[in-house]
Amino acid sequence: MNRTGFLRLALVAAVVFAVTMALLPKPPHMPTDQFGDKFQHMLAFATMSLLAALAYPTAKLSRIGERFSFLGALIEVAQSIPSLHRDCDIRDWIADTLAITVVLLIVWSVRRQRGARLP
Repeated sequence: MNRTGFLRLALVAAVVFAVTMALLPKPPHMPTDQFGDKFQHMLAFATMSLLAALAYPTAKLSRIGERFSFLGALIEVAQSIPSLHRDCDIRDWIADTLAITVVLLIVWSVRRQRGARLP
């Protein structure tokens, strides 16, 4: 498997993991629990955004950001389902979107410094 294939597989695994953890009624305890809910949101969305930018180097960064921000919003809407016993919190979506934006701005900056085509 080449690098791109590996990164795409890692991206799929990260998305499945993040969505599953977000929608489990009682998610297992994670080592990052000590840092709080917002940190976990930001870590998950920063990781997925970086993997997406690396796995799809010709994709527009704005499109990656848009799609992951939408995923964060969908997760929050799904968490409002009473049977999941989760909380829908717009601040979680804001944290997701902030992490996505910061990571993609860093990727954009690195690409620009390297003289890469800016998608």
